[in-house]
Amino acid sequence: MVTIKEIPLQQIRRPLPRQTDSNKVTQLMESIAIEGLREPVDILEVEGKYYGFSGCHRFEAHQRLNKATIKCRVRQATPSVLKRHLA
Repeated sequence: MVTIKEIPLQQIRRPLPRQTDSNKVTQLMESIAIEGLREPVDILEVEGKYYGFSGCHRFEAHQRLNKATIKCRVRQATPSVLKRHLA
């Protein structure tokens, strides 16, 4: 089951390092400031903890805008699914 909800940025773990394009983040910041986030980031919820593996530009744009939360598409997952994402 997938749900859409606002999650505090500080509760989202981003276990894999990502490179972001500063220009893309800046463009997203401008868009988000005017229109809000159009496309939620995908998050896995495993045993009550949130993990993000995509949406790094949107996530960073929210951080730079000092947003407390981000709109997420949350999918419940098991520890074994999380382990596959980390492999």
